[in-house]
Amino acid sequence: MKITLFGATGAVGGECLRQALDAGHDITVLVRSAAKLPADLRDRIGVVEGDALCADDVWRVISADTEAVLFAIGVDKRSMPGLCTDVSRHILDALRDEPAVRFIWCGGGSTFVEDDHITLGGRFVRKFAAVFMSLRHEDKEHQYALLKQYSDVSWFGVRPLQMRKGELTGQYRMGFHAFNGFAAISFADCAHAMLSMLEGDVWLHKAPIIQY
Repeated sequence: MKITLFGATGAVGGECLRQALDAGHDITVLVRSAAKLPADLRDRIGVVEGDALCADDVWRVISADTEAVLFAIGVDKRSMPGLCTDVSRHILDALRDEPAVRFIWCGGGSTFVEDDHITLGGRFVRKFAAVFMSLRHEDKEHQYALLKQYSDVSWFGVRPLQMRKGELTGQYRMGFHAFNGFAAISFADCAHAMLSMLEGDVWLHKAPIIQY
């Protein structure tokens, strides 16, 4: 499958990149600097240097034969407010007339969705994120609200809880199960869950929690 990847130099994006290549997919990435990509992978992928906050660069990297777009851009204290939401808007606009192209994105576990089984532990996660990780929490909330406005785009999502380094196991729960502040997932398994959405429509217009 021909895939465009956003966030290839990050923890989740890097795992998406390696796993997608190992699975035989054709990958194109948009990065500000190609030098930040793993040296052993640069010659195996298409690289476009640019800024995902620029709509023209986003449209430039999504080609006519693109079959899926993976969104793995992360948020930290240095990120611009609304980074994920603004980039997503550019991507969604580019895909509006392309219903066959999948948009698979990585959201946040502190965002509640309609299908969630919400517990006291889940409410704690949300409150903690809103207070101590407000930049990320608000951006992911706004990103999800934006996605719901694009029912004509084939979008799929995952909402990881605490992410950490770890091995790829392929063994995790994905759905709308109860969760709490101790639930976690590795970057590798988060990427695995995203790539699993390249096939099938079980999670079309849904964003399940992923956790062990």
